[in-house]
Amino acid sequence: MSKDLTNSALDRQNILNNPYAVFKVEEHLALGGLTFEGETVFTKSQVAELLEVDDRTIERYLASNGEELKQNGYRLLKGNALKDFKKLYVSDIHVGDKAPTAGIFSFRAVLNLSMLLTESDKAKAIRSRILDIVIDVVAERSGGHTKYINQRDHDYLPAAYQEFSYRKVFTSALSNYLEMGDIKYSIYTDKIYQAIFREKAKEYKQILNLAQKDNLRETLYAEVLRAIAGFENGLAAEMETFYEQNQRKLVPRELNAMIDRAEVNPYLRPLIDDARTRMASRDLCFRDALHLALESYVQTVPEADFERFLGETSQTLEERLNDPETLAVFKRLKDR
Repeated sequence: MSKDLTNSALDRQNILNNPYAVFKVEEHLALGGLTFEGETVFTKSQVAELLEVDDRTIERYLASNGEELKQNGYRLLKGNALKDFKKLYVSDIHVGDKAPTAGIFSFRAVLNLSMLLTESDKAKAIRSRILDIVIDVVAERSGGHTKYINQRDHDYLPAAYQEFSYRKVFTSALSNYLEMGDIKYSIYTDKIYQAIFREKAKEYKQILNLAQKDNLRETLYAEVLRAIAGFENGLAAEMETFYEQNQRKLVPRELNAMIDRAEVNPYLRPLIDDARTRMASRDLCFRDALHLALESYVQTVPEADFERFLGETSQTLEERLNDPETLAVFKRLKDR
């Protein structure tokens, strides 16, 4: 999916929240800069020279995008901080001795500005390189398998095990309490998917470009699996109660009504909304997959998620299955 970083604050922030990509970009671009308070910084004049624009252009973008640039490391030095900076770089900063403030850009803020500037060919080249590096970093740190990047999360296996257990409870309820042929299992699996993330299994597979043989649930995030588990378990209990009270099986329209009520249930609503937000936001960021039905739920992916799925604590499914801590979690779940 083509990204126009100049028009998308969300795409810009997803890149800037990815510390592994930012590190690689800094390493590759080697822009130089000054060291101050333990980080690399750039003065306004240095940034103007790097991006081949004049100081007035930088000022214009600071005026129109100031909050975003501040969020990513632009700041005004004043007081003792400014004095310390001048002592270190009196010949570099081009600030008058009596100037009360001086603006400096962190490396992230320079990248941020490069993603905003439309007048600079240099900024355009940097944007192109950033996008290439981000793709390379995600592929490298996920082992080249973004399809199963969800499984690198330490919460995935316990959530998958829990959902598997409640899935059996739900299919048993369908068998015992719904008056319908065997097609009911696929139909009501789809209805639960539609209630939670507004897509049938076939639609979801098309969006993620999954093969027919791929197991859809193996690509779902832990929060989505928990939402499905809660939905399935609640429906199973409600179906059993209906059967005991009425001494007959449900017909499809009655189960459909139960599903409609469950989707707006205030107890389940936070779980469903969280699942939609996680799926929509992460899939767009990590898998470059847009769920149109969930587009309104797309948010910036927080920095913690990059650590969760790409960082040192993330592991492949095979690694987790050999992890004693994971096995201990499974034993606790099994013994409940």
